[in-house]
Amino acid sequence: MQDAPVLLSLNLPDADATDRFGIAMARLLRAGDVLLLEGPIGAGKTHFARALIRARLGGPEDVPSPTFTLVQVYGADPEIWHADLYRLTHPDEAVELGLEEAFDTAICLIEWPERLGDLLPEKALSLQFSLLDAGASRRVLLRGKADWGARLATLGQG
Repeated sequence: MQDAPVLLSLNLPDADATDRFGIAMARLLRAGDVLLLEGPIGAGKTHFARALIRARLGGPEDVPSPTFTLVQVYGADPEIWHADLYRLTHPDEAVELGLEEAFDTAICLIEWPERLGDLLPEKALSLQFSLLDAGASRRVLLRGKADWGARLATLGQG
């Protein structure tokens, strides 16, 4: 995804800002959308995913980290797949999880997407989280192709 242009750069000064960003992104997503959540441990990937999932589900759903289960599936319409691929050792393991099919039919949030290797969907949106100010705030760079630019332009509207 490094070759895709930066479509948006956001500073997230605190957890509430990350929540608001997750809620705003939840409104934009539809079946077949894949978000690649990149960045170091503690950069806000799972916090963002929880806010987005809760917004899509419409309530304070328990959203555990998929660190040990690898994938959590939520029954929204469309389904939401939250995957943490940190423990994968080969891209074939992602195929065994059913991710390739989910990329076409669900909303997929993928932490540690580099573990997918050549399975990275070209239509995906990359969210590159980084820590600022000794971890007090975060920055997220959004990179993507296709129609993401036009869709992201609506983030501040409504």
